[in-house]
Formats: sequence, structure tokens, C-alpha cells
Amino acid sequence: MARPIWTGTLSFGLLNVPVSLMSGERSVDLHFRMLDSRSNTPVRYERVNAETGEEVPWKEIVKAFEYAKGSYVVLEPEDIKSAAADGREVVDVKAFVEAGSIGPEYFEKPYFLVPGKKAEKGYVLLREVLKRTGRIGIARVVIRTREYLSAVMPRGNALVLMLLRYPQELVDAEDYRIPEGAASEYRISPKEIQMAEQLIESMSDEWNPAEYRDEFRDRLRKVIEQRMKSKGVVTTESEDEADMPENATTNVVDFMSLLQKSLASNKRTPARKTAAKSAGKAARGKGTDKPADKSTAGKKSTAKKAAAKKRAATRKAG
Repeated sequence: MARPIWTGTLSFGLLNVPVSLMSGERSVDLHFRMLDSRSNTPVRYERVNAETGEEVPWKEIVKAFEYAKGSYVVLEPEDIKSAAADGREVVDVKAFVEAGSIGPEYFEKPYFLVPGKKAEKGYVLLREVLKRTGRIGIARVVIRTREYLSAVMPRGNALVLMLLRYPQELVDAEDYRIPEGAASEYRISPKEIQMAEQLIESMSDEWNPAEYRDEFRDRLRKVIEQRMKSKGVVTTESEDEADMPENATTNVVDFMSLLQKSLASNKRTPARKTAAKSAGKAARGKGTDKPADKSTAGKKSTAKKAAAKKRAATRKAG
């Protein structure tokens, strides 16, 4: 069961609804590790002092803001906390706006708001009123230490908290060369517009997200499976967890299923085949004398024949 980001309240007016903030997305990316091609061992990212070249322990690393080239002001953890808003663990709705009034470029990341115990009434009340009025709530919320602008909107039986981008985070379309004016200014005829409308109408369908998949990821996973079957897998000694960086990511979860499928197909890696053959030879030879080397036996047989010919020649001469 997923753990909540935090547990607090959803506040609008004087109403407060106990809720838990739960992630509304999951990562399905395939994560890769970099290996040294000479030994197939993992390559680490080191925290290195730019002047001395020495590794810097995590406890010695501080956050700083570069206000001019090469000039920094160091911030303490308390400084960052002091800038955070006071209303932590509160989704504080400031206003309600028309759902269609927010452009798609503002929407960033979804979360689910899950009602707490005995908080269903207030939760359902807000959900149903938002559906009836066609509005969404604009709120401020603090997640960890940062304050976000967000939108509270109904989605089926759930209330979704969608993080929004601030206007200063967006690039104005006027910064780019975008064609302006009517279609006639670009010699687009009414017939062309009519044909384009017919094309769009013929391609129109109901939105069904289940019909769409990350096809690149699917193809890449097949390539990985084929590579594992044809070339085998690289196995290295497990690294000491104490030596791993605190923010290091691994591909254990992503590739575990691939390893299990590979083992279930009874196709071992080339390295394991060699080991199995060696073990089989050792088992067959156990308890018997070691067979003589073929080259050595051949040399002994040739020497015996030469000695016999020499004795025969001596007797004939005598």
C-alpha cells in the first residue's frame, strides 16, 4: 500500500476536511546503469571538490546560491524552512474558477486527495458541488518545504489535487515567430477548410487512454529481453550499500522481472554454461585416476618404438 505524502486538511471557507495526499502517477521508465566496458562493473558518480579533486562526504555538502559568477551565499537548512509558508499539511482553497478557464500549459503533476476517517461527508459535498457548478478550486499547498499553486478538481469519485505552474515559469508564445491573422491571409481557401473539417470529423473518436501505450518503452524492453537471451547477463559482485550515494538510483526493481523471465526459460548465460561443463567433467572424473595427457602418451609411444628398432639393428649387426 502506498504511503501518503502527508496527512492534513482540505480547507475551503470555514470547512475543513481531513485528507491524505497520495501520489497520482508512477514511473515506468527503464533505468540504466553505466558500466566500465573493460570489466562490466558499475560506474559511480562521485562528489568531488572542483579544486582538489578529492571526494566530499555528504555531511560536508551545503546548499548555496550563486548570485554572481563564482560568488555564493551559503544557506542553512533553517533558512530554507523559514521561507516556507506556515500552513503546512493544508490544502488552502483561495477561490473557485471555471474549469475551462485554465490553459493546459499550467497543469503539471497530479495527486489524489483521500478522505480521512469519518470525513466522507465533507469530501463528497465538495466533490458534488464542484461537479454541479463546473468549477475547480485554486489552492496553495506546501509539499515538504516548497509551496505550490494547485487546483482541486473532481475526477469520477475522487478529488484530484493538480499542481499548477506559476505564470513566471511559462514562456510567452509571443517570444516565438507564430503566424498571426486570418486564414485568408495565408491563401487558405474555404474548400481547404471544409476538407480539413471533414478529415477531422472522420478521425474523431471517444477519448480512451487505455488504447495508448508507451510503445518505445515496450520495444526497448523486448530488445533488452532478446539481448539477455542471446548475449547473456552480466553479473557483478553486489556493492556495499554503505558505499552507495544517498541519492543513487538502481535498476533492481525494473529489471527483476526480466531476470525472472530469463531464468524461467531455462536459458542460462554463456558463463554459466562453461561453469556447468567444468562441473560435469569434475564429477565424471571424481574417484578415478587422472588420464594421461595425450601429447605425453604419444611421446612415450614413439620413444619405445625407436628403442626397439635400435636393439633389433644391434642384434643383426652382431
